[in-house]
Amino acid sequence: MSNKILIAGESWITQSTHIKGFDTFVTSVYEEGVENIRKALEEGGYEVDFLPNHLAPEKFPNSVEELKKYCAVILSDIGSNTLLLSKNVFIKGQKQPNRLELIKEYVEDGGAFLMVGGYMSFTGIDAKSRYGETAVKDILPVRMLEKDDRVEAPEGFNPVVIKEHEMLKGISSSWPHFLGYNKTVAIEDRGEHLVTINGDPFISVMEYKKGRTAIFSSDCAPHWGPVEFLNWEHYNRLWINMLNWLTRK
Repeated sequence: MSNKILIAGESWITQSTHIKGFDTFVTSVYEEGVENIRKALEEGGYEVDFLPNHLAPEKFPNSVEELKKYCAVILSDIGSNTLLLSKNVFIKGQKQPNRLELIKEYVEDGGAFLMVGGYMSFTGIDAKSRYGETAVKDILPVRMLEKDDRVEAPEGFNPVVIKEHEMLKGISSSWPHFLGYNKTVAIEDRGEHLVTINGDPFISVMEYKKGRTAIFSSDCAPHWGPVEFLNWEHYNRLWINMLNWLTRK
């Protein structure tokens, strides 16, 4: 079986206007938040293909066969519109496969899928990510909100382990704090809910048809995932365990 993982999202472009009296100028910067999770998975023996947000509309797989080149697909901080609206659809008005339906089919046929939290995950900021209105809702063990689902926690919330699972093997039950997460609602008769944050799902898993899926409802990097999480001694082990379980390694 392939050891290749596809991570889509985890990038952004920031544009700033500098006002200096009468004069102004504009600067921009491109940044990525994938480095830590990518290094963790590579330590676990996985090969990671990274597809940043600005390339995903054109480069994300357009068939189940293409998705099957990967043992797992991770969406992290990438809105559903980015995957639904390629140039062919949005600019040229042409049909193409619904790539969120393809992810569902991929999982049904044995694939692995993980959604990691962020401003453009789950329902997202201003309800713009809207995965709860797509096929992704059928393959996750949680219900997504119909409104902005962010819980901002500058005071910090510590996750709480509520159920033992092989995904948590070798990981301390004492977790670092997080500065926010996407609020979802546990579906009690679907999957297993392993870790909560502020009483809401944090890590939940499920088997769907022949495949497996999971959620991690906060960020794999700042700002919700603070430096204390990135430097946590179990950071790498957590992601390796999650992918090992998802891919049945």
